[in-house]
Amino acid sequence: MTDLGNRGSGAATGTGDRSRPRAALPALCATQIVSWGIVYYAFPVLNPRITTATGWPAGATTAAFSLGLLVSALAGIRVGRILDRRGPRAVMTVGSVCGVVSLLIVAAAPNLPVFFAGWALGGLAMASTFYQPAFAALTRWWAPDHVRALTILTLAGGLASTVFAPLTAALADHLSWRHTYLVLAGILAAVTIPAHALALRAPWPYAPTSPAHAADGAAEVGRSRPFLLLAAAFTLSGFAMYAVVIALVPLLLERGYTTSQAAWALGLGGAGQTLGRTLYATLARRTTATARTTILIALGGLTTGAFATVAGPYALLIAVSIVAGAVRGNLTLLQATAITDRWGTIHYGRLSGLLAAPAHTAAALAPFAGAALAIPLGGYGPLFFLLAAVSLAAALIAPWTAGGTAVHRALRN
Repeated sequence: MTDLGNRGSGAATGTGDRSRPRAALPALCATQIVSWGIVYYAFPVLNPRITTATGWPAGATTAAFSLGLLVSALAGIRVGRILDRRGPRAVMTVGSVCGVVSLLIVAAAPNLPVFFAGWALGGLAMASTFYQPAFAALTRWWAPDHVRALTILTLAGGLASTVFAPLTAALADHLSWRHTYLVLAGILAAVTIPAHALALRAPWPYAPTSPAHAADGAAEVGRSRPFLLLAAAFTLSGFAMYAVVIALVPLLLERGYTTSQAAWALGLGGAGQTLGRTLYATLARRTTATARTTILIALGGLTTGAFATVAGPYALLIAVSIVAGAVRGNLTLLQATAITDRWGTIHYGRLSGLLAAPAHTAAALAPFAGAALAIPLGGYGPLFFLLAAVSLAAALIAPWTAGGTAVHRALRN
């Protein structure tokens, strides 16, 4: 990892040689673990306790969380443009503050409207602190070696559920869900606010001032058939993937496992993400962008189907969770590199925001839609069969997502 802190060429962005901020990568690794672990993965563990303690319907509390994800999807487009111009420090620091405040509101919420408001603010925090801004920072600072930096970041990020799903369950065994969120908010504040404020101070290596045809090239990419099909594939895959993450705990509870066992299954899926991401560089060297998009999305559908068919024993479910996590980890890196693999690094923030917006919107709807569909489908097992079919449909779209040559040249020139 140490060589990632050395000086490197900025040819990919036209910036020339520049200093790579040594503290940025380890700081972002730490903040991704904490941000994802607390703002995202704590909710599926705590939601059954929230509904039991408050009497609020599970569909309503899940809809509040989905609102946060929807806000994140919509805000991500604007965040991407700000990142292209100004860099990640202010965006991610303010986002960390929003995350802390949102959890304090959620913890204190006396009713559902306030609970919804807390998660809406949490959506701004997600857009400003999760993978998208971190990926933009490393892609600009580390190009053309950004895949290596992104891999290290996501190796760490994959530990978020491994650390915080069991930790959240352990805290909830001794505290109310409200006090659990207060403790988690304190951890979030102590780690992420100073890390983003202090470690991301390096000068932002702006891409060169683009002539009109370069900006037109970015717009043309966003309207191109490969880009739109790629967005469709990621949208369907993202819907299935995030629905699986949120529905896994209810699935296992429905099958008679304890909350702690379900939390460990979810958490060890995060360990699988870390394991899987160690293989991505090898996969990237041996496959085209289109081929690995097809392969990984199809594998996501197969592992989702495995959850539907495997009811036990518990050790086998853990194995399925680890394999599913490995696929999910590779899908994260696939999405992080999809733009650069096809259209280069210029306007990465803008294009990645456009690409992520529909996928994040689908991810936002997934928790609520999953909970709502489980009832008419007759349980979470049939839901997982449906989600597997959605992933496989996305895999059928993936072969048509190769970048157009003319548009590619327009954006790079």
